Amino acid sequence: MTPQAPGAAVRLLQGYVWHPREATYDARAFIPEELADAHLLLDEVTPPFAFFENGQLTSTQTFYQFTALRLYDERPDDATLHAHAERLSEALAPRLDASPPDLGWQLWEDLRDL
Repeated sequence: MTPQAPGAAVRLLQGYVWHPREATYDARAFIPEELADAHLLLDEVTPPFAFFENGQLTSTQTFYQFTALRLYDERPDDATLHAHAERLSEALAPRLDASPPDLGWQLWEDLRDL
């Protein structure tokens, strides 16, 4: 019997993670591949903007696109998705807080289908 593919893949969180190009670590070391029933993806990307608010060039940083998604048999209602995103945020926060001080991130809830 062939396993059935899930009916819906939904983003829970979306954003960016970055660190200085010369950092001796990789951001992936602080972000697990799975957490709170979600899959966490980090894909290296060109910085999406030229400068930080303080005027620092983003080209001095290694940037990653962060996507957290969850697979469902059927797409839940938005209230359920929001609750899952909050639970994931709460599970992810201690890992990000324990990361090196020069590891930056900007994440937001994004409940769109993939």
